[in-house]
Amino acid sequence: MTEIDNINAEILDLLQNDGRMPNAKLAEHLSMSETPCWRRLKRLEESGIIEGYQANLNRRKLGLGVMAFVQLSCSEHDQASTAEFQRIIETTPNILACHNTTGADDFLLIVVARDLDDYSVFVDSTLRRLPGVTSIRSNLSLKEMKSSNKLPGKYSGV
Repeated sequence: MTEIDNINAEILDLLQNDGRMPNAKLAEHLSMSETPCWRRLKRLEESGIIEGYQANLNRRKLGLGVMAFVQLSCSEHDQASTAEFQRIIETTPNILACHNTTGADDFLLIVVARDLDDYSVFVDSTLRRLPGVTSIRSNLSLKEMKSSNKLPGKYSGV
């Protein structure tokens, strides 16, 4: 396990703000030479703390104007149904996230669609066909007030 000391924590914070930051600039921010900085970065990547890098896209500018939070309840929880459910969830691009949750429902999904008609088709063609689904409840986002994948900088649980 890679230790999250103050320097590694600062590397993580800097890269969360700018994932394209070159090693030279990262080392400069940390007041260290490039080679030790690069080694730390590689250890963070190899340990799985840094899982990858991606661009953050504006869904609305790409024509995905609807975001829905979908609560699903299921009646089937056997291994085969669960495996098929997971396969469909993982391969459906409109589903941005899926969480197995506590409470009245089994799953919470974050789904995007072009518009309400597109979302309606998605519910009929995908969600209603998931194995064992007995209830689908959708909450549509009226206004996105915050959206971030950035983790807080303390990393106390690591």
